[in-house]
Amino acid sequence: MALGSPESVADDPVTPSRATGHDVLNRGFGFRAALSLAFADISPIVALYAIFALGLFAAGPRFFWAFPIVLCGQLLVALVFGELASRFPYAGSVYQWARHAKGTTWGWTAAWAYIWGLTLTLSTMAYAAAGFILEVFGVESPSRWLLAAVSIGVICFTTAANMIGRQVLKVMIVASIICEIVGSVGLGTVLLLFHRVNPVSTLFQGLPDSSGSTLSTMLIAVAFVGWAFLGFESAGSIAEEVENPERNVPKAIVFALLLVGIIVMYSAAAVILAIPDLSAVLSEQSDDPVSATLTAQLGSSIAKPLLLMFVIGFMSACLAVQSAVSRAVYGMARDRALPGAAFLSKLGGPERMPIRAIGLTAVVAAFFLLFAGSDLYNVLVNFSVMGPYIAFAVPVFAAALTRLAGRWVPGAFTLGRWGAPVTYAAAAWLAFEVLNVLWPRTQPGQPWFVNWSMVISLVSLGILGVAVYVKCRDRITVPVGERVDTVGADEP
Repeated sequence: MALGSPESVADDPVTPSRATGHDVLNRGFGFRAALSLAFADISPIVALYAIFALGLFAAGPRFFWAFPIVLCGQLLVALVFGELASRFPYAGSVYQWARHAKGTTWGWTAAWAYIWGLTLTLSTMAYAAAGFILEVFGVESPSRWLLAAVSIGVICFTTAANMIGRQVLKVMIVASIICEIVGSVGLGTVLLLFHRVNPVSTLFQGLPDSSGSTLSTMLIAVAFVGWAFLGFESAGSIAEEVENPERNVPKAIVFALLLVGIIVMYSAAAVILAIPDLSAVLSEQSDDPVSATLTAQLGSSIAKPLLLMFVIGFMSACLAVQSAVSRAVYGMARDRALPGAAFLSKLGGPERMPIRAIGLTAVVAAFFLLFAGSDLYNVLVNFSVMGPYIAFAVPVFAAALTRLAGRWVPGAFTLGRWGAPVTYAAAAWLAFEVLNVLWPRTQPGQPWFVNWSMVISLVSLGILGVAVYVKCRDRITVPVGERVDTVGADEP
């Protein structure tokens, strides 16, 4: 469908699979399930724990202000995604949005970056979860291969949960979210009420004797925090499985980001204000400040529950990330945009799940884990930050160009007259963040290829992507929205 045509692709949300000749995805998710999936994908525990030490040691306590900066920028993106998801409610999120808005090459580029970025994210989250699991069982200084084996076990578990069906997935994600909220909000409240040792003014302090400027250190902090607020788009990846997706998916995208953002900022402020001997922590930059603070303030008895909380947080994020990336693979395969499309586009099981696409994400993520701890893995894993931002930028730029051309047709969820300025602002934010994340920064003690890992991984995967696209492009079908319209026109 052309964007300028008067018909709305949202008029018949059940027909995409019928129009393509493939099985139909069951609509087994409602608004709360879509919101829960997006919430778990971002994950307050992962968002805070994974980048807290990096941000604190890069910019000092004032790195806290990177959270509201990034949240505001990502909220602009979420609002644009809401409009795109309402207009094009098909499996695959960024792939479908970019392709329907601007063309096949745009959609394919977004999907390629998205699939690699999220698959690498899945492997890194499983690796982190494995470390916490081994700590729970008292394993100290585990070998690289033991960590890899447990990580692959984590992926096997999440893969089974994703394949079994939507009800199992929903129950597991909701249970994990309850634990995450209790852990994040509950611990934050206890720290603020009973264990605050630093004044609120601490949040405006930088590193002691810092040689870098405030701007340069905050740019680094913004780059780190940028990874924390990714995943809200996952509600759009399952759009064809959500009831009334034109309205429910946009709300899930926006509310998930807002909820996680508020919880993460609350928890981050609580931890910063509770760090004992903050100046020593900033000078030494050695231990994990989150675990050390909780242990110092709440006692060593908190260690095991804390580790279990981290395991739950990272496991739920793995579940949600795998669910999102598998739908992107399925959406591309259904359009014959990937090698092995006929195999990957098949659904299976009583709940008609994209089992083969889920399995592929598991195999690739597990393969990456065989290299965990190596320089190659360190180079590739950085694409877990760059990939999603490129995938976000492509559909937002496509929407901005479509608006400039005067061809945008809104869906059920619309920003009205604010749509255009929000879209242009979101495009500017993503352009800034892509450059900020991509910019090579020297890391003490690291070889040159690690410092340039963002550029290396982008170029390498870009070259591979061009080769795959050239091979597949002649057999790619028309966008699913056009196939829906064609079926509708042919029927009496």
